[in-house]
Amino acid sequence: MCDQNVDGAPEAMPRGRRRWPWVLLVVVLALATGGAVAVELVAGALSRDGTEPRRIGYRVTGTAKDVTVTYPTWRDGDLATARLTLRTLPWAAETRTRGFMNGGSFAVTLGASGGEVACAVTVDDGTVRTATASGAFATATCDGF
Repeated sequence: MCDQNVDGAPEAMPRGRRRWPWVLLVVVLALATGGAVAVELVAGALSRDGTEPRRIGYRVTGTAKDVTVTYPTWRDGDLATARLTLRTLPWAAETRTRGFMNGGSFAVTLGASGGEVACAVTVDDGTVRTATASGAFATATCDGF
């Protein structure tokens, strides 16, 4: 039996359930599953890369007599920051790490007396970053190692 609307015409019965919520649910689940698989693949690759030991060398040269160097170090797998004030150049240091490292920053800041400096970072995987600065309170930054 059909219901009637206000003007007396019979109303059509719904033909069935709407399918779009189910289609949307399947699409969302497929995207979530694909994202989880991608994250797992990337995490596995980083984990394998993280087991290789790395040696990172820092070097500062120039004419400046008052500089501050700030650079990352690793102790027992934890990232730390070293900060030194130098009165004579050249200066060099080396640190070793095991684990994934990307985006390190080595900064050399000149003091009030100015001068010129050049910084260099070398990683045993072939990565080399260099920068220069001159003048009072200028900073040379070697990034992305």
